[in-house]
Order: sequence, then C-alpha cells, then structure tokens
Amino acid sequence: MDDRAVLALTTAERLSLADFFDSLTAAEWQADSLCAGWTVHDVAAHMTLSTRTTVPMVIKGAIRARGSFDRMELLFATERAARFSPAELVTQLRETATSAHRTLGAGIVDPLLDALVHGQDVARPLGRPRPMPAEAAVIALEHVLSSKFYGAPKRLRDVRLIATDHPWSSGTGSHELRGPLADLILTATGRPAGLLNLTGPALPKVTAAL
Repeated sequence: MDDRAVLALTTAERLSLADFFDSLTAAEWQADSLCAGWTVHDVAAHMTLSTRTTVPMVIKGAIRARGSFDRMELLFATERAARFSPAELVTQLRETATSAHRTLGAGIVDPLLDALVHGQDVARPLGRPRPMPAEAAVIALEHVLSSKFYGAPKRLRDVRLIATDHPWSSGTGSHELRGPLADLILTATGRPAGLLNLTGPALPKVTAAL
C-alpha cells in the first residue's frame, strides 16, 4: 500500500477518534486509560501532538525526560492536557487529521498505529465499543511485528499469530496465538489488556513476556 493510502486510513481513524472523544462525558475524560499514569484527557492531548511535534521540541523534551522516551511522551501529553480543554483538543485533532507531518523518527504507518492503539487505550477502560477497521489493523500489526521499537519481535519470538475475525496470520513459530486483530495489536505493543480475548498454546509464554 502506498503512502497516500496509508495517510487516508490514518485520516479516517483520527476523525473517528475525534468523534469518539466528542461523545465522552466530563467524568470519562478524567478516567484512567490503559496507559499507566495517563488519563483519557492525556491520551487525547497526545493524539494532537504527532502532527505538531518539531525537532527542537523532541530534543528539549528528551533532555527534560533524561533520555526516557516514555517519560518524554508523558510530559508532553500531561502538559498539553493542562493547557487545552477537551473541546479544544477535539477541534485540534480534526484540524490536522489529514496532515502528513510525523514526529521525529516515525514512519508512515506509525501515526496510524498510534490512532488505532490509543483508541483502544481509552475505549476499553470506559467499557465503550470501538471497532478496529480490518484493513488498517492488518497494516499496523504487520508494522509492529517488524519493528524493534515496540518490542514485538522479542516478545513474540517463535509465536504464530492467527486472527479470528479476519483472514490473516503471520509467523512460522511453533506456538500459536489466536484472537481478534485488535487484541493481537494490543498484545504486540505490550498491553496486557489484549491478552483477555486471546487463546492458544503461546498464551502462557506471551503472558509471561508481558
């Protein structure tokens, strides 16, 4: 799939996520997400940053976070959440939904993956359904599996993934892990919540790895 097609999928997911955020109550905005230490408000703020982050911001942020990428992202998100209201963040997310701008070091699929995964991060703790489009999910999942950044090659070594809601599988491992694409993506990106709907001989091994 070419870059324009991936960007189109990313745009659709961002706009869908903006609609989702727009439907939340004040209490839901303050609820915890699947990301430890992040509220739903923080996640929404983070989602507005990928199209606005600059090289100087990353350099300064890395210094402040003492070289920790996760700490830097949390600082960025919480500070932006403190600056902007939910309504303002929803507007910002819509304003740059079509933007091809990416954070330093990010590839064309990373913003799509970010939107898909963070959509689950906020929806699941709230008990709200958020279906993941199969075409976008497959592209994002295959990207995760080939990227060392997310830790999936090590976490899922010798594991064959098989989707139960789409004709997709990956890997030649001797241990199988089966489940919906959304849960496979959450697991591949290191989120234990994804394990709940998975089955197969590889489940104990992957659970221990998380």
